[in-house]
Amino acid sequence: MNNISDIIERYLKKLLAESIQDFIEIQRSELANRFNCVPSQINYVLTTRFSTGRGYIVESRRGGGGFIRIVKLPLDQRVDLVLDISNLIGDSISQNDAAGLIRRLLEEGLITQREARLMRAAVDGNILRINLPVRDRLRALILKAMVTAVLRE
Repeated sequence: MNNISDIIERYLKKLLAESIQDFIEIQRSELANRFNCVPSQINYVLTTRFSTGRGYIVESRRGGGGFIRIVKLPLDQRVDLVLDISNLIGDSISQNDAAGLIRRLLEEGLITQREARLMRAAVDGNILRINLPVRDRLRALILKAMVTAVLRE
């Protein structure tokens, strides 16, 4: 059975897919009412499922006319995809952000399920048994090398 976070995530991704632009604007309270949950649940979904590492930017404006804008960063329209992803990874990346980026590459059809499994295995914290922050820097280097190898033309 799906939990409420999965349901909210699917709903928001469906809205993004149906949007003419690469963004949607929603109101937190309306979304909370729609799914019969507290607004903090919406915040949780936005923070964990729509992060920059997963290919989204979340902007919010509070107040009476406040809204949340979710912008999907269009990977497939970039001139130099590998460079953009390398910049997104940066010099250091957490396991959670790496998993989000891998999931996004898979969702966009840029990598296969098999490649995604290999990438997740290579950057797993249980495999990279060194202390932070060195582990996050090593993870970034490995992920960049894998992305470059897979996406190179």
